[in-house]
Amino acid sequence: MVDQENTHLNALFHALGDGTRRRMLRDLADGERSVSQLAEPFDMSLAAASKHIKVLEKAGLIRREVRWRTHMCRLEPGPLATAHGWLGFYERFWTSSLDTLDRLLREEQSADRTPHRTEGDDR
Repeated sequence: MVDQENTHLNALFHALGDGTRRRMLRDLADGERSVSQLAEPFDMSLAAASKHIKVLEKAGLIRREVRWRTHMCRLEPGPLATAHGWLGFYERFWTSSLDTLDRLLREEQSADRTPHRTEGDDR
């Protein structure tokens, strides 16, 4: 079970680790696109675009459907929720750490504003 989850997360983060693939996903968020439409913003062949799309398919992020001779791609957002959930642990970690840092800085500022008594001060 853990190995399968790790394999899935590895494929997911591998797919998300490339700027070209992230841009393709962003474009697919607006609706389905053909492989040639996904390749258009980049200086790449359809074969190269197809390789990127296969990585996205392996991660479960898109679904490709053949219509006649046209390959249409559609975003499958479910795996993004998996990535978000995994990253959520680190979000909580950093939020907690930053909250602690904020508290310590406020305490330090408060202590700096408090008048300090010195030896021989009879106030």
